[in-house]
Amino acid sequence: MNYKDSGVDIEAGNAFVEDLKKKAPTIGGFNGMFEVPRGYEEPVLVSGADGVGTKMNICQVAGDYTTIGIDLVAMCVNDVICSGAKPLYFLDYVSAKKIDSNVANIMVGILKGCEEAGVELIGGETAEHFRQRDYDLGGFCTGIVEKNEIVDGSLIKKGDKIIGLPSSGLHSNGYTLINDMLWRHKIFYADTTELLMPTQIYAKRIAELMDNIPILGMAHITGGGLVENVPRCLPQGLKANIDYTSWERPEIFNKIQQAGDIEEDEMRRVFNCGIGFVLIVPPEVDDLDNNLIGEVI
Repeated sequence: MNYKDSGVDIEAGNAFVEDLKKKAPTIGGFNGMFEVPRGYEEPVLVSGADGVGTKMNICQVAGDYTTIGIDLVAMCVNDVICSGAKPLYFLDYVSAKKIDSNVANIMVGILKGCEEAGVELIGGETAEHFRQRDYDLGGFCTGIVEKNEIVDGSLIKKGDKIIGLPSSGLHSNGYTLINDMLWRHKIFYADTTELLMPTQIYAKRIAELMDNIPILGMAHITGGGLVENVPRCLPQGLKANIDYTSWERPEIFNKIQQAGDIEEDEMRRVFNCGIGFVLIVPPEVDDLDNNLIGEVI
């Protein structure tokens, strides 16, 4: 017997890594290295890890794995920037029954996501597990922020504005419900191809805003929606008063709600409903009033 006969092709794996090195030259050896940028007096490293959950099932239904890597990068990077950190580098974990063209397409998406986020892919792991049925992804991101510039929500007060940045769709949450609806034929992928729209990466937009306006708090709107995620950046005793009529909800959410006969409270708790990222700013900031979705009370 040999390793290849038992299900793992070492030569194919090595060829995959060599091809990946051409696209991401910083990958190599047993670990990834990144030089801490100069100019920081008290640099603080900020790290996050996440996955894409059951959105992977949509890739299988669609036969398209080219964008799910963007989701992976986005889920990690969008968390890290909530503290005001600049994302620096990314690592991935891809597990598959066999290293095939789908894995290659996943990596294409990861590299595109890293480019959109302005980070380097410095390493990771691509594992072949013969008895595994589906693909599995994990991502890891590290950013950096000056200690006295950390955005932790401690300066938020009553009357501060809640600003909502539009999502690109469902992002990467609520897909357990979506998959159940697909299985029950409540919806069909052919009619809802928006389900595979990749998660918006907000890193560059937030960096631009932080250079121009004071930002007191930030929240990445993932599982739990606005209902659960916005309060995570508020000091104890304060609440978020969200006006759900202040933005136009993308049609995909209406399709889902109607097809599944889903209660409005459940929609708000499971999905982002069109707002993917939230900022808390002082009342005098009027630059983003067209994105105003509520206030702190």
